[in-house]
Amino acid sequence: MLYPSVSARSLEIATLRAIGFSASSVVASVLAEALLLSVAGGLVGALCAWLFFNGHVSSMQLSGVAPIAFAMAVTPDLVVLGIIWACVIGLVGGLFPAMRAARLPIARALNAIV
Repeated sequence: MLYPSVSARSLEIATLRAIGFSASSVVASVLAEALLLSVAGGLVGALCAWLFFNGHVSSMQLSGVAPIAFAMAVTPDLVVLGIIWACVIGLVGGLFPAMRAARLPIARALNAIV
């Protein structure tokens, strides 16, 4: 999802590089964006899980076996774990677009608009 964002903002990224920002600064900014998006997604996912599954009782019956029922509980520990996993996935997913943004040649990116 960040690849189109990096491509659409290639002029801005090239301008930042031309005025003196290092490649590591560009990588850090793209990774920060990925982290913010993943935190937001993790919070929305945790809220949806709490609304739809907290206190829900589910059951199943296998042939020849007594029915099994279990109650689902969304605890604060699970919410924190889910947000941590969302951040890890966001950082890993943002790493390649960040490296692509850092390797973008300044002259080619600035000439792409003309």
